[in-house]
Amino acid sequence: MRISFSLILAGFLLAAYSPWGGQTAIAGETSLFRIGTGGISGTYYPVGQGVARAVTNPTGAKDCAPAPCGVAGLLAVAQTANGSVSNIEDIREGHIESGFSQSDVAFWAHTATGIYKDSEPFKDIRAIASLYREDIHLVARKGSGIDNINDLRGRRVSLDDPGSGTLVAARIILKAYGLQESDLKAQYIKPVDAIKKMRADELDAFFVVAGTPSNAITELNEEGLVTLIPIDGSVAARLTKDNAFFSATMIPADSYNGVGQVRTLGVAALWVVHKDQSPEMVYQITKTFWENLPSIRKLGIHPKLNTINLKSAFASMSVPLHPGAQRYYDEVMPSVASLKSNMKPN
Repeated sequence: MRISFSLILAGFLLAAYSPWGGQTAIAGETSLFRIGTGGISGTYYPVGQGVARAVTNPTGAKDCAPAPCGVAGLLAVAQTANGSVSNIEDIREGHIESGFSQSDVAFWAHTATGIYKDSEPFKDIRAIASLYREDIHLVARKGSGIDNINDLRGRRVSLDDPGSGTLVAARIILKAYGLQESDLKAQYIKPVDAIKKMRADELDAFFVVAGTPSNAITELNEEGLVTLIPIDGSVAARLTKDNAFFSATMIPADSYNGVGQVRTLGVAALWVVHKDQSPEMVYQITKTFWENLPSIRKLGIHPKLNTINLKSAFASMSVPLHPGAQRYYDEVMPSVASLKSNMKPN
C-alpha cells in the first residue's frame, strides 16, 4: 500500500510537472523530487525510503513526527526501478529528478566508456553524496555444489535484470574468470524473482550488488538456502587494478545469520542528479538530509542507513558534485571538500 500511495500521489503531481524546475500545480509551492532506486527486495529501495523521509515536507509542516521535517514544499518519493543503469537514463531524459547509481556505472555514463562506449557522454550528471559501500554478492543455493565462480559453468545463473548495475558487474567478473554468458544457463531476472526460483529449485545462483545486509539474501538465508561464493584471489586483485571503481571488500561474518565472512568486490552507491536541478534546492536537500539522518536512523527502516556518514560522503566519487551539494560541504567541512569533492566537469 505504501508503494501504491507514493506512485498515485506522484502521478497526481506530475500533471503540471516541468522536468528540471520541479514545479507542480499546487499553488506553485510544491516541488516533486523523485529518487530512483531499485527493486523492493534490494537495498536501494528501503534506503531510498529513508532518504525521502529525511527531506520530504510538502505541506511545510513544523512537526512531522515520528520523522523530522524535511525541506518545506518538497515532496520526495522513493520510486522503484531497475537500478543504476535505468536510473541514470531516467535522469538524463528528465523522467526523475535524482536516483541511486553504482559508482562504476555513473563513471561510464559520464565519460562514455565501458557499457556506454557507444553513447554520448552524460556530461550533465552530478552527485549529491556517496552513500555507502555496495558489496557484490554471488549467492548459490545451498547444496548446489557451487563453491567457486568456475563452478557456475553449465549452471542456471541469474545475472540480474537488464538495465541493472549488477548485470554490468557480473559480466565484467565472469569475463575476468574466463567465462562467457554462453557458458552458463544465464537468466536475467530481478532478485525478487531469483528468490522465487531458488526456493523452487529452478535456479542455482544469482548475482546482486547491494549493501550488506541485503533483504533478499537475508530472507533466503532464513530458509537455509544460502551459500555465498567468494570473489577473491589473483583474478579479483587484477579486477581492482584494472577498474578503479572496484575495491576489495569483506562481507563480515554473521551479516547473514550463520554465514562466515566472505571476501568479494565492492563499489559505492552514489546519489546523483542532473546538473540543471536548482542549486538552492539541491543545497537545501543536501543540508536537510545530513541534518535529519540521525533521526531517520532511529525509525529502523534499514540497517544500511546506519553506515551512511559524512566521512565517506566522497568515497568513490566518480562524477562531479552538484554545485548545491558542493556549497553545503564547503560550509561544514571546507578542507575535506576542497580535497575530495570535485572531479571537474568535462
